[in-house]
Amino acid sequence: MLENSKWIGTSKDYGTVCPVFCRDFNTVKPIEEAVLLITTVGCYEAYINDNRIGNFVLAPGWTSYESRHQVQEYNVTDMITENNKLRIYVGDGWQLGGMSYYRRSVYSAKQPMLIMELRITYRDGSVDFIVSDEMFRSARTGILMSNIYDGVIYDARIEDYDYEQVKIIDYPKTMLIPQEGEEIHEIERIKPVRCIKSKTNYDILDFGQELTGYVEFECSAPSGSVVELVHGEILDRNEDVYTENLRSAKQRIVYISDGKKRVYKPQFTFMGFRYVRVQNWNGSVCPDDFTAIVIHSDMRRTGTFECGNDKVNKLYENIVWGQRGNYVDVPTDCPQRDERLGWTGDAQVFAASAAYNYDVNKFFKKWLRDLFAEQFEDGGIAAVVPNVLYDEGKSSAAWGDAAVICPWTMYRFYNDKELLAECYDGMCRWIEHIRAQGDNEYLWNTGFHFGDWLAMDNGQGERFGATGTDYIATAYYAYSTSLLINTGRVLGKDTAVYETLYKNIVKAFKEEYIKDGEPVYKTQTAYALAIMFELADDINLLGDRLDDLVYENGTKLNTGFVGTPLLLRALTKTGHTQTAYSLLLQEDFPSWLYSVNMGATTIWEHWDGINEKGETWDAEMNSFNHYAYGAVCQWLFETVAGICIDDTAPGFENVILSPKPDKRLLRAQAEFETAYGTIISKWEYTDKGLEYDFVVPNRARLILSGEEKELVKGAYHFVYPY
Repeated sequence: MLENSKWIGTSKDYGTVCPVFCRDFNTVKPIEEAVLLITTVGCYEAYINDNRIGNFVLAPGWTSYESRHQVQEYNVTDMITENNKLRIYVGDGWQLGGMSYYRRSVYSAKQPMLIMELRITYRDGSVDFIVSDEMFRSARTGILMSNIYDGVIYDARIEDYDYEQVKIIDYPKTMLIPQEGEEIHEIERIKPVRCIKSKTNYDILDFGQELTGYVEFECSAPSGSVVELVHGEILDRNEDVYTENLRSAKQRIVYISDGKKRVYKPQFTFMGFRYVRVQNWNGSVCPDDFTAIVIHSDMRRTGTFECGNDKVNKLYENIVWGQRGNYVDVPTDCPQRDERLGWTGDAQVFAASAAYNYDVNKFFKKWLRDLFAEQFEDGGIAAVVPNVLYDEGKSSAAWGDAAVICPWTMYRFYNDKELLAECYDGMCRWIEHIRAQGDNEYLWNTGFHFGDWLAMDNGQGERFGATGTDYIATAYYAYSTSLLINTGRVLGKDTAVYETLYKNIVKAFKEEYIKDGEPVYKTQTAYALAIMFELADDINLLGDRLDDLVYENGTKLNTGFVGTPLLLRALTKTGHTQTAYSLLLQEDFPSWLYSVNMGATTIWEHWDGINEKGETWDAEMNSFNHYAYGAVCQWLFETVAGICIDDTAPGFENVILSPKPDKRLLRAQAEFETAYGTIISKWEYTDKGLEYDFVVPNRARLILSGEEKELVKGAYHFVYPY
């Protein structure tokens, strides 16, 4: 790929200033087609004759650049004229900007670079190639600084660039690959809902919704005026933008006016925010001059959920906004502070929920290829992918298990056997990595683990939950091994070795962690794990005890990142669906609806991100857009609406419809688009009884009131007494 092109960079060090690479060219014959192949070290925007090429924001995206660097292809036929100017602006992006809370550059490339090829095919059959080489020139631009975490400093006065010769860079091409992931696009535009004056006398714009993106604004100010926009998720006690939880991230836009009336939006950055502080504005701040632009990977929406409880509907809306805000080329933990990393644990617990809301197969396929490209030599999996935490290369249970859980989830939703086959060897290596830990190949009781991260059962303010990390690690060891066996069977592999391994892990788990039929850790998470992963002889007994634990805790959960996604599902699996509904509908802290009542518009990282006194959790780690607890979305679709995957016919070739209504919700409806058409499941309590409506796009197994029916394609209506 790009065999005849050269990597080019600036001949001088521009510091933080973003370069532009330029080449003029002419065409003398009628054109049949013009195709541009391009990528950069750093993020780019490309133009021909002042027309933007494509609409990929933050191209070329974020991959494991040392082994997988995406190249984009654009058809630019309609942009070419007789005399042409090609310009490519490059900002630091993920590759050069210094990622994670360490703020360090972890990649071998240390300066912005460009490689490209423009292939022009004429109607007479002849072809011209314009490639990146010594014919290009470069210049400093008015973008004085661009950074993923810190934002942009832009000087509108700098318009006339001083171009100079470029430099050929000896940088490899072997890692170049065609575009694989979903492109990041500008998806939605939102106007402020209000403008307030803080007690510190700043103008504060409230967009009414936490989002990921940036603000476009119209500015008219004297030349040299410096306007600054500071972004944050919540307001502090002074009704000013709260920035402490950003840590070192600045999340600001600095605009230096040239005295002309202009509409400006930043490049090569994004912010996680709802509120914006406007500083040094010329005259009164008018909300109409500002627009928030929502960006995320441009996935196709496939699922919706709605019910008779407005607060649950708001919770679902928050889940979707959390997914949108964190699916920016990789499944990140948060979009605002100096992190925004592809945490593997967050990704795997939310993967099924994500797939109910959007078509995420392409999104995950690209990310999983990065995950396995960075798999450690011993089979371990990094905590974040792409891995920018090299000195924290620990393989934690539930996090590293994304290597098995995510491919299997994509197979279940999309029947993607090719992805399973591609991942299989890496999945095996992960299981063998676990097997090699410690002195007992059937227990994972060594090393560092995040455990039930941020659970409430170990005291308020603690980060590690009360469930033993060895218990969680061995439970996941068993679960991932079972999924590996399933994968092997789908692919026609000999799974005998892993079947024996699985039986021995389960046996060792029961001997070590199950006493008198119950887990040694008396936590909601411990019981939920044993139930969902079937690691005890009598899971119904465990379900009864889990039910007791919930009520003993005031009908409240106290689970963290590991336990929460499983809790309601475990209760439902053991016949305690009413208790699961009670947890869903709980409004006192800690609960999902507590944050809704506190004004959340996305999912919080902590159950007590803001407590009832209005106090915030430790600013060191307190994101208000963290989707992990939004994994309850899976339960909304599979239990409330009853849309479930039949593992014998993945990809919803056959759907299991088994809704479990609760009168407290009054009604519920979910729609889900599959390869066969749209599934609709609806129920409502009416004067006639409990009415059900279903639309089946292919075939389904209906389970209602203990009865089973086989349904073919069509619409169905049933009424049951209640």
